[in-house]
Amino acid sequence: MNIDQIVNQAEPELIALRRHFHEYPELSQQEFNTLDFIKQKLESWGISCTQVPQGGIFGVLDSGKPGITVLMRADVDALPVEENKENLSTARCCISRNKGVMHACGHDGHMAMLLTEAHILASHKEEWDGKIIFMFEQAEEMGKRGIVPLMNYLADNHIHVDTCFGTHVLWGLPAGKVAILDGAAMAGAFFFKVKIHGQGGHGSRPDQACSPIEAFISFAAEIRNYRMLHVDPAHNLTFSLGMVQAGDTPNVIPSELTFAGTARVLDNEDGLKFRKAFFERLNDFCSLYGCSAEILTDQYYPVTVNYTPCVTLARRAISSAFGNSCMDNAILPWMASETFSATESLYPGVFFFTGIQNLEKGCGAPHHTDRFDIDEKGLTAGVKCALAYILALLREKPDFKGFTPGDRKSILQLM
Repeated sequence: MNIDQIVNQAEPELIALRRHFHEYPELSQQEFNTLDFIKQKLESWGISCTQVPQGGIFGVLDSGKPGITVLMRADVDALPVEENKENLSTARCCISRNKGVMHACGHDGHMAMLLTEAHILASHKEEWDGKIIFMFEQAEEMGKRGIVPLMNYLADNHIHVDTCFGTHVLWGLPAGKVAILDGAAMAGAFFFKVKIHGQGGHGSRPDQACSPIEAFISFAAEIRNYRMLHVDPAHNLTFSLGMVQAGDTPNVIPSELTFAGTARVLDNEDGLKFRKAFFERLNDFCSLYGCSAEILTDQYYPVTVNYTPCVTLARRAISSAFGNSCMDNAILPWMASETFSATESLYPGVFFFTGIQNLEKGCGAPHHTDRFDIDEKGLTAGVKCALAYILALLREKPDFKGFTPGDRKSILQLM
């Protein structure tokens, strides 16, 4: 298969798909039209589809010849962001038609790339062996996570997967390049939201109250010391508070305080230890101040870890097809987090980054901001590199016996 020529010919379709998704974004667990559109496209190319409630769509493409089974994934949801009519320097080529909703993380690009790859692979089915499962995942961003019913569906229906693949566009990586990191590619994340219950009172008599503010201040100071005292200094652990709410009157001690935030790690052992310590210290300080803690959110995403044999094959296949200049593998792991981490915890795989930055076109604003935009030429390069890797996988049929999967139930229970 002449990947370069075939993808160049498919580029207008790729761009049209991306612009369609960008103009019609839908929030997590509301991606009804998006999924209908995807299903219609897949079925028109002879790919059988199964829709998993609150999970997404599986499309299965079977060559009819023995080989391995590869799962390829894209996420489909958008964000509650009001899109700016301009990117960093110019008017956009397309803009959301759904007010207050925007593909500000690049999932429009992910869907467009995977659909284009699916169309090409379906059109050249005679050139490869094995089976491909295309997974379009709902609610990667927020709410009831689509990854849980998707992974449970595979397990409950005894669907075998040998290896998995995914990609994420990256705002700081130049268009035309991909990055394939060995080991940790994206951070694990602990998401928390807590309500501290105390006893309110008048500001003149704090001795007659149990202030949730005092309990929180002491707890927050203690948990910030955790990294220095309990984490290997060579390891990464970030902690941030995104919300603290309590009271509205200066001379009244409130009876409740709510706070929320995240911690990010590049080692799952560090992340799970921090989560355990977080709740232990929270209960200790609440008890010390006569308060109690109500846990509103407790989620943990594992670290997105690339399997070394997959990384080695991907780098070799892409280098052989397009040269080393299209790869930048020296970038650091991205401290954002991904639900694909669950997939890579269960199946050996690789998750690489697709560059979309082009400052001359105004593309280079960070993800989740209103000026975020994609240089669509970067998507073309992403499709070429993905196909080079997938076809090498299907051709070489590598052995994945060295991979040890995580425990599905315990991983998904925390997501």
